[in-house]
Amino acid sequence: MNFDLDQEHLDLAAAAREFLSASASPAAARAALEGGAAARPGRAELVKSGYATITVPESASGGGGSVLQLAVVAEQAGRVLAGPSLVTFARAAVLLEGDRDRLAGLADGSLAVAVIDESGPVLDAAGSDTFLALRDGALVCGPGRVTAREPIDATRGLGDVDLGEASVLVPGATELWRRAERVGRTVLAAESLGAAAQVLDLGVAYAKERRAFGRAIGSYQAIKHMLVDVYVEVEQLRSLVWWAAWAADHAPGELPLAAAAAKAAAATTLDHAAETVIQVHGGIGFTWEHDAHLYWRRAKVDRFLLGDDVAAFDEVARLAMEVATR
Repeated sequence: MNFDLDQEHLDLAAAAREFLSASASPAAARAALEGGAAARPGRAELVKSGYATITVPESASGGGGSVLQLAVVAEQAGRVLAGPSLVTFARAAVLLEGDRDRLAGLADGSLAVAVIDESGPVLDAAGSDTFLALRDGALVCGPGRVTAREPIDATRGLGDVDLGEASVLVPGATELWRRAERVGRTVLAAESLGAAAQVLDLGVAYAKERRAFGRAIGSYQAIKHMLVDVYVEVEQLRSLVWWAAWAADHAPGELPLAAAAAKAAAATTLDHAAETVIQVHGGIGFTWEHDAHLYWRRAKVDRFLLGDDVAAFDEVARLAMEVATR
């Protein structure tokens, strides 16, 4: 069995990285924090590129692709702190399954959707005009009034939403909602994977260049061990992300455990990676001008999206015990 990406996925990753790197960057994320600039590349450009709507069916003018393909793109989006999040598109594509008109609106950009969870601010609420929510077990859709939050990570577009008059799309939607949440967790973990890998690259590059007492600081054991620990966590997370994405496409019975494991690992890995690289950089790592704090900000926000890491680890333990006792 091949546990790595095939050439088609590698080519997709390269193309996505080229597109996203040309439009999004840590500098753009900093500009959004400083002056309220819009997140890059922005909803319109993401939709136009086709990457955001990979999992929308071809019958609704989407890409008709897989969750794994979307996760491959999401990793590259995480590297450059792109916004809005592909998580929102992934969840909406699942929740609107069979609703051709709304899916077509998602695919052509005329429908700017965000998903309201029970607690916490709404991801990508900024710039959205249509909201999906679960109310008394039913999937509902309607307009809403957004109150923007003071951003920690401005690319996440967080806000509180007061849902207006909503229509019921699916009466008994609890299982559909859970599936969408698990797909969302998978794509969120992929974005965190990209961010953690990028911040690790920053740390390794600096450890090779910065010299202390006549030697590159990367030659000292303490620095080596810190970075290697992060590298191991990143590669473990990579395996979990690809497993969860594969499960979403081919093994729905495995998805609950895989998505929870990916979410839990992503939260702790990105947090640890960002804090480690700030340490490795020393004084400069703590400054506003350095990019490290932007990834730290992303880690602090993402840790609580779609449930926190504590809840995810608890879910992993519960599901693993259920598997073990069958």
